[in-house]
Amino acid sequence: MTALHWKLVIDAADPHAQAAFWAAALAYHEEDHSPLITRLLEAGAAPAEATATVRGRLAWRDLAAVRHPDEPFDPATDAGLGHRILFQRVPEPKTVKNRVHLDLHPPAGTRDAEVARLTALGAKVLRKVAEQGGSWTVMEDPEGNEFCVQ
Repeated sequence: MTALHWKLVIDAADPHAQAAFWAAALAYHEEDHSPLITRLLEAGAAPAEATATVRGRLAWRDLAAVRHPDEPFDPATDAGLGHRILFQRVPEPKTVKNRVHLDLHPPAGTRDAEVARLTALGAKVLRKVAEQGGSWTVMEDPEGNEFCVQ
Protein backbone atom coordinates (compact mmCIF):
# COMPACT_ATOMS: atom_id res chain seq x y z
CA MET A 1 0.00 0.00 0.00
CA THR A 2 1.22 3.50 -0.83
CA ALA A 3 1.32 6.01 2.01
CA LEU A 4 -1.52 8.52 1.86
CA HIS A 5 -1.08 12.21 1.24
CA TRP A 6 -2.57 14.25 4.10
CA LYS A 7 -2.93 17.74 5.50
CA LEU A 8 -3.86 18.81 9.00
CA VAL A 9 -6.99 21.02 9.06
CA ILE A 10 -7.51 23.40 11.97
CA ASP A 11 -10.72 25.33 12.63
CA ALA A 12 -10.14 29.04 13.21
CA ALA A 13 -11.93 32.32 13.80
CA ASP A 14 -9.28 34.08 11.69
CA PRO A 15 -7.56 31.61 9.35
CA HIS A 16 -5.13 34.21 8.00
CA ALA A 17 -3.89 35.27 11.43
CA GLN A 18 -3.50 31.61 12.38
CA ALA A 19 -1.59 30.87 9.16
CA ALA A 20 0.73 33.83 9.81
CA PHE A 21 1.37 32.65 13.40
CA TRP A 22 2.05 29.03 12.46
CA ALA A 23 4.18 29.96 9.43
CA ALA A 24 6.39 32.01 11.76
CA ALA A 25 6.30 29.39 14.53
CA LEU A 26 7.32 26.49 12.27
CA ALA A 27 9.41 28.44 9.73
CA TYR A 28 6.89 27.24 7.12
CA HIS A 29 5.85 29.00 3.92
CA GLU A 30 2.51 30.80 3.98
CA GLU A 31 0.83 29.72 0.75
CA ASP A 32 -0.05 32.44 -1.79
CA HIS A 33 -3.20 31.42 -3.62
CA SER A 34 -3.66 34.77 -5.39
CA PRO A 35 -2.68 33.54 -8.91
CA LEU A 36 -5.16 30.64 -8.64
CA ILE A 37 -7.89 32.88 -7.24
CA THR A 38 -7.35 35.42 -10.02
CA ARG A 39 -7.66 32.68 -12.67
CA LEU A 40 -10.84 31.30 -11.07
CA LEU A 41 -12.42 34.76 -10.75
CA GLU A 42 -11.60 35.61 -14.38
CA ALA A 43 -13.11 32.29 -15.51
CA GLY A 44 -16.25 32.91 -13.44
CA ALA A 45 -15.53 29.73 -11.46
CA ALA A 46 -15.38 31.43 -8.03
CA PRO A 47 -17.45 34.26 -6.58
CA ALA A 48 -15.72 37.47 -5.49
CA GLU A 49 -17.47 37.12 -2.10
CA ALA A 50 -15.29 34.07 -1.39
CA THR A 51 -12.16 36.22 -1.47
CA ALA A 52 -10.48 38.91 0.63
CA THR A 53 -7.36 41.01 0.40
CA VAL A 54 -4.92 39.86 3.09
CA ARG A 55 -1.59 41.63 3.58
CA GLY A 56 -1.87 43.13 0.11
CA ARG A 57 -2.72 39.98 -1.83
CA LEU A 58 -5.88 38.21 -2.94
CA ALA A 59 -6.78 35.28 -0.67
CA TRP A 60 -9.65 32.94 0.07
CA ARG A 61 -11.80 34.64 2.71
CA ASP A 62 -12.29 31.50 4.80
CA LEU A 63 -9.14 29.46 4.11
CA ALA A 64 -5.40 29.86 4.52
CA ALA A 65 -2.57 27.34 4.48
CA VAL A 66 1.08 26.88 5.34
CA ARG A 67 3.51 24.29 4.02
CA HIS A 68 6.95 22.94 4.73
CA PRO A 69 9.39 25.07 2.70
CA ASP A 70 11.51 22.15 1.46
CA GLU A 71 8.72 19.90 0.26
CA PRO A 72 7.11 19.80 -3.19
CA PHE A 73 4.30 22.15 -4.11
CA ASP A 74 2.16 22.93 -7.13
CA PRO A 75 3.65 26.09 -8.69
CA ALA A 76 0.30 26.95 -10.32
CA THR A 77 -1.53 27.10 -6.97
CA ASP A 78 1.30 27.36 -4.39
CA ALA A 79 -0.43 24.48 -2.55
CA GLY A 80 1.90 22.16 -0.71
CA LEU A 81 2.12 18.52 -1.72
CA GLY A 82 3.76 17.42 1.54
CA HIS A 83 3.38 18.48 5.16
CA ARG A 84 0.71 21.16 5.09
CA ILE A 85 -1.64 22.82 7.57
CA LEU A 86 -4.93 24.30 6.37
CA PHE A 87 -6.85 26.79 8.51
CA GLN A 88 -10.58 27.06 7.86
CA ARG A 89 -12.93 29.69 9.26
CA VAL A 90 -15.68 28.40 11.54
CA PRO A 91 -18.32 30.50 13.33
CA GLU A 92 -18.04 28.95 16.78
CA PRO A 93 -15.14 29.58 19.20
CA LYS A 94 -12.95 26.85 20.63
CA THR A 95 -14.60 25.54 23.81
CA VAL A 96 -12.73 22.44 25.01
CA LYS A 97 -9.25 20.93 25.05
CA ASN A 98 -7.84 19.85 21.68
CA ARG A 99 -8.08 16.17 20.83
CA VAL A 100 -5.03 16.56 18.55
CA HIS A 101 -2.08 18.89 19.05
CA LEU A 102 1.35 19.61 17.65
CA ASP A 103 4.56 18.85 19.56
CA LEU A 104 7.41 21.14 18.54
CA HIS A 105 10.97 19.88 18.95
CA PRO A 106 13.55 22.68 18.91
CA PRO A 107 17.24 21.75 19.09
CA ALA A 108 18.46 20.40 22.44
CA GLY A 109 18.99 23.07 25.07
CA THR A 110 16.92 25.73 23.27
CA ARG A 111 13.43 25.10 24.67
CA ASP A 112 13.35 28.26 26.82
CA ALA A 113 14.46 30.42 23.89
CA GLU A 114 11.87 28.77 21.65
CA VAL A 115 9.12 29.34 24.22
CA ALA A 116 10.17 33.01 24.43
CA ARG A 117 10.13 33.31 20.62
CA LEU A 118 6.68 31.74 20.37
CA THR A 119 5.39 33.97 23.17
CA ALA A 120 6.62 37.02 21.24
CA LEU A 121 4.63 35.75 18.22
CA GLY A 122 1.42 35.67 20.30
CA ALA A 123 1.41 32.26 22.02
CA LYS A 124 0.88 31.87 25.77
CA VAL A 125 2.46 29.50 28.25
CA LEU A 126 -0.17 27.37 30.00
CA ARG A 127 2.13 25.27 32.18
CA LYS A 128 5.49 23.58 32.43
CA VAL A 129 5.51 19.83 32.86
CA ALA A 130 8.33 17.78 34.38
CA GLU A 131 7.67 14.06 34.66
CA GLN A 132 9.81 10.97 34.90
CA GLY A 133 9.48 10.48 31.14
CA GLY A 134 10.55 14.00 30.21
CA SER A 135 9.72 17.67 30.38
CA TRP A 136 7.94 20.09 28.10
CA THR A 137 6.05 23.37 28.04
CA VAL A 138 2.35 23.41 27.21
CA MET A 139 1.38 26.50 25.25
CA GLU A 140 -1.59 27.82 23.31
CA ASP A 141 -1.61 29.65 19.99
CA PRO A 142 -3.40 33.00 19.57
CA GLU A 143 -6.80 31.25 19.27
CA GLY A 144 -6.29 29.00 22.28
CA ASN A 145 -5.22 25.76 20.55
CA GLU A 146 -2.82 23.83 22.76
CA PHE A 147 0.59 22.66 21.60
CA CYS A 148 3.73 21.48 23.36
CA VAL A 149 7.37 22.50 23.13
CA GLN A 150 9.64 19.57 24.03
